[in-house]
Amino acid sequence: QMQSMDLEITSEFLAMAAQLVYIKTVSLLPRHEEAEALKKQLQGQLLQYDLCQRIAKQMGTQYQGNAVFVRSPLPIPVETVYHRNHSPQELLDAYLDSAGKARRRLPPPKTAFSGIVNKRMVSVSSRIIYVMRRLYQDGQLPYQELFAPCDRSELVATFLAMLELIKSRRITISDDNTMVYFNRTHFTGEEDSPAESTGGKEG
Repeated sequence: QMQSMDLEITSEFLAMAAQLVYIKTVSLLPRHEEAEALKKQLQGQLLQYDLCQRIAKQMGTQYQGNAVFVRSPLPIPVETVYHRNHSPQELLDAYLDSAGKARRRLPPPKTAFSGIVNKRMVSVSSRIIYVMRRLYQDGQLPYQELFAPCDRSELVATFLAMLELIKSRRITISDDNTMVYFNRTHFTGEEDSPAESTGGKEG
């Protein structure tokens, strides 16, 4: 392949040299018009050859993949002058909107957490005493009655207290989960009654 390319270049060079010799020969003859025409033709061919060389070089740098040529991105003119006219109300609304966004980026005030941080925490042990005191007199109680009225913290603490009492077999729950029963046989004599241990008050 390289040999064929060398032969092609050599043949082009010989053709160009022969044309130059021909032009020189014609210029020596009395008819100068034909020599000038041939000279201009050769100059045009040289210009075309130079242009083809530059285009080939540029396309070689843009080659990507399988014969893919890309064009350089065209510059996009940027208009820096703002031409729209706004009413005072529009400007005020835009300012208030941007100021509101700035406020939203600020950390929330401490008062926003007051409902979380200042909530009353109810211990499981206090709800165990509460359930035992409720069941100590009658020995049984509707299940829902132990949870009403209760806030969320009391509900969670009461439920955990019920689990602890069931685990220690101090209470049992009916099969339909509607009644809670106090197991007096599992209430040891070493402990005071719930009413006595709290002095008649809930902890």
